[in-house]
Amino acid sequence: MADATPASLAARVRDGEIRFHELEEHADADTAAAARRRLVAETADADVDALGEYAFDAADAHGSNIENMVGAVQVPMGVAGPVAVDGGALSGERYLPMATTEGALVASINRGCSVVNDAGGATARVTKSGMTRAPVFRVADVAEAEALVSWVRDNEETLREAAESTTSHGELLEVTPYVVGNNVYLRFRYDTKDAMGMNMVTIATREACDAIEDATDASLVALSGNLCSDKKPAAINAVEGRGRSVSADVEIPREVVEERLHTTPEAIAEINTRKNLVGSAKAGGLGFNAHVANAVAAMFLATGQDEAQVVEGANAITTAEATPDGDLYCSVSLASLEVGTVGGGTKLPTQAAGLDILGVRGGGDPAGSNGDALAEAIAVGALAGELSLLAALGSRHLSSAHADLGR
Repeated sequence: MADATPASLAARVRDGEIRFHELEEHADADTAAAARRRLVAETADADVDALGEYAFDAADAHGSNIENMVGAVQVPMGVAGPVAVDGGALSGERYLPMATTEGALVASINRGCSVVNDAGGATARVTKSGMTRAPVFRVADVAEAEALVSWVRDNEETLREAAESTTSHGELLEVTPYVVGNNVYLRFRYDTKDAMGMNMVTIATREACDAIEDATDASLVALSGNLCSDKKPAAINAVEGRGRSVSADVEIPREVVEERLHTTPEAIAEINTRKNLVGSAKAGGLGFNAHVANAVAAMFLATGQDEAQVVEGANAITTAEATPDGDLYCSVSLASLEVGTVGGGTKLPTQAAGLDILGVRGGGDPAGSNGDALAEAIAVGALAGELSLLAALGSRHLSSAHADLGR
């Protein structure tokens, strides 16, 4: 291994002596990545040298965050704020870290944060927590399906003991059965504390499934039956929630709306109704919002979250109304925001820095409080983004902002 070089390793792969994915067995992780860059560059006739500039330990990333590593992609990171947050777990002024390549996004959310501050800050609360995994079982008929449902309801403590034997942190909260003919789906919901928890609940649910198969005639078909539902648009997540359900709101005085956003509370309320509510309903949308995914995706990338779960994170409803006093009330409610402050990509140094900016890296005290705080911060960022975009539409400044900043 000491004599291995990128060139010699690449030659051995070409000659068939070692496989592309086995390079870390023959050299350190950085050398293995460099060898892969050589091979990819030759095959694709591409300049990939820029991928070799990264600030994390390749050995730490290999196997836990990435396979067949060739390097890293850099995404510009900015901050919006600081914005004042009155949260159940997050209080005070915070900068919001955002990684994106979309010009005008951070500027827009920053404008929203400034207006939120002029109104005295935003309020945010996590209203429900629980990561889910829903295996599907095959049974003989609906009678056997009902028998399995009854067994599950009578033996939830048995399932809890089996599931929690695999984790020192996760807690099984409930198991909800769903029957479709000779298919039985069991939606397990867990408190995963400060972890996003997908791996945790998958391992725990497998143990519970073994207990079900030992005690009943049901046969496990798939550990995930898509009723979870992970990384896909799903109404069940909009209704029942997944990860954290979190809401943020603010009441903005009329004069602030007029002076800072160049529109009126009534105009913003009408745009929200006709665009976010009626327009989304006509489109058959699950998310009734303007661009919540923008804030979610940018903060996910900046803090090491699973970027594919932006699908569920965008499952949000924005409301806006003129108050009896003529001010503007605006809220954003994200039904299924799946976030964590430990594990996964949160261990990488630049992503850990993003969590440090918010003051939420690592496990919270009490457990789960840092995950709640991150969810509240993202909700406030989404709220600021919704306000800014709705106001831009109301003042007809959207296209000019993108012309100036987003090209």
